[in-house]
Amino acid sequence: MTAEEVFVEVEAAQRNRYGEDICGDAFKTLRLADEGRTIAVLSDGLGHGVKASILSLMTATMALKYTASDTDIVRAAEVIMDALPVCQVRKISYATFTVVDIRADGGARVVEMDNPPITLVRDERAVNLDFEEVSSPRYNDRVIRVYDLALRPGDRLIFTSDGITQAGLGSERLRLGWRIKGCREFALEEVARDPKISARSLSQKVLGQALRQEPFQRAFDDMTAAVIYLRRPRRTIILTGPPYAAGRDKEFAEALGDFDGRKIICGGTTANLVGRELGRAIRDSLRGGGGGDIPPAADMDGVDLVTEGILTLTRTAQLLESDETPREKNPATLLYNILLDSDSIEFVVGARINEAHQDPNLPIDLEIRRNIIKRIRNVLEGKYLKETTMRVF
Repeated sequence: MTAEEVFVEVEAAQRNRYGEDICGDAFKTLRLADEGRTIAVLSDGLGHGVKASILSLMTATMALKYTASDTDIVRAAEVIMDALPVCQVRKISYATFTVVDIRADGGARVVEMDNPPITLVRDERAVNLDFEEVSSPRYNDRVIRVYDLALRPGDRLIFTSDGITQAGLGSERLRLGWRIKGCREFALEEVARDPKISARSLSQKVLGQALRQEPFQRAFDDMTAAVIYLRRPRRTIILTGPPYAAGRDKEFAEALGDFDGRKIICGGTTANLVGRELGRAIRDSLRGGGGGDIPPAADMDGVDLVTEGILTLTRTAQLLESDETPREKNPATLLYNILLDSDSIEFVVGARINEAHQDPNLPIDLEIRRNIIKRIRNVLEGKYLKETTMRVF
């Protein structure tokens, strides 16, 4: 299995405990491109709110660091437990964790401490997994499970905090909660319904179904559903800005025409250039509906989305950087959703200056095109573990 054959998509959906402003679960990821490794950590802190958030964030951050440096599992767990602040009420320092470390050849190690067991879905079935149990002489009540797996393209790993598996606990319908069995069965049904369902969509569906188990759909505990999906890369190309040299217009347009994947144009001048060079008409569209300061999208045959340029790209960068799910509906959110559903994004950026964007009276966030693309690439790679490239014309 090589990086060209498969992309490791990592996503998580979370919900705070009802009445809390902050989530007591932490989910952190890291991609080590030079080693071909992808690492994900889910931690659940003791209690709820700020206290739980501190515990889980400390645990997840340390677990990510020690995993990346190949520190011994037991030693890493001891250091984490030693470092956690002690709860003044319960007199213990405590946070659970699940660590998934996937290497370029498909080899994976999963390390669990007190989180619900991980699920491997392969060929629409849950695979029975062998594991080894280890413990620290100093913390012998904390048993660690270690799984060594050989993953294949198409495999999915599903792991959650106990807020998911204990959803509905004590209710008349689910005295013992949704449990891992209910979560697995639901995930398998969703994969059978849509064998190509993304990690993002599946994590959101698992979280949504867990919430439906709770009275009044109010989370009794912090909830996190995480999914890792090994699949063929979903590719997207974005053209924005005309080339610096007009003599390269045809080459620039053909970069989009020849691309195998989803195609996006950002900018009216860019759209007119592509339409002229490829012989395609631009049509007005109500897709996205505009909204606020974002101009509406347009349509072009063979192109998935045509938007205005700088304003739409700037708003998309803001949406990607935010931790909130956007509720607005406009071309920027359409672009945001396409980017999150993509694995590999190629930006083809024209270097010709648009004088309209040099007006000092315009908002400070109206950066020049290449800086906005750099901002989008940084958040896609750092926060969402996407692969991005950029060509400048």
